[in-house]
Amino acid sequence: MFDSPKRLARIAGVFYLLVAIFGGFAEGYVDPKMYVAGDAAATAGNVVANSGLVRIGVVAHLVDAVFFLLTAIALYLLLKHVHKNAARVMVAFVALAAGMISLNAVFQFEGLQVATNGSYATAFGTAGSQALVLLLLDIQHYGTLAAQVFFGLWLAPLGYLAYMSGMFPRVLGVVLVAAAVSYLVDVFAAFLVPDAARQIHQFLIILPIIGEVGMLAYLLVVGVKSAAPSIEGNRVDG
Repeated sequence: MFDSPKRLARIAGVFYLLVAIFGGFAEGYVDPKMYVAGDAAATAGNVVANSGLVRIGVVAHLVDAVFFLLTAIALYLLLKHVHKNAARVMVAFVALAAGMISLNAVFQFEGLQVATNGSYATAFGTAGSQALVLLLLDIQHYGTLAAQVFFGLWLAPLGYLAYMSGMFPRVLGVVLVAAAVSYLVDVFAAFLVPDAARQIHQFLIILPIIGEVGMLAYLLVVGVKSAAPSIEGNRVDG
């Protein structure tokens, strides 16, 4: 199954595509539809009105985490000959991100439990239970933001491996490393200077979009360069 680099690259590409689909649905559609920053009543109301969608979103987050880790493992098998330690670091960053995604999904699910279980309103009152729902989704929201540190960091070793391997266009490796820096600036700005972060976010996501979409497209369409250097000739000891 893994004897052909092109086949392995395309397997990684399929996994990466599934990450984009499930992660995009969960983070790009479900989460914003539920969470209203600073508004407990609206957030709880959204969760109650869309309880089935919340459950689907939680599962989508978990599936996203699984395929993100599988993507990293497939790329590790493809690129470990270049620099094994760099490939291991890449997988470690993704494992951390996947763990955080999964944990954040639990907070979202607990928000659903509080919103739909009348015992919480009985114990804390309506306003209190709504505040608890908002707190849980606040944790999920900022936890997802924190996980983006590792969404960014994994691109640095990936970009290095892509650049050094000769199996991908070198410019793609450069863009991926630059995208890692852009991700980190975006995340730290969101915590340190949130007002300014909203203004610069639209610019900071450009490189990650170009780099990740470019890598995804290359894996799916090309796989790897046909004339990729041999494993032995390209090895960098780790």
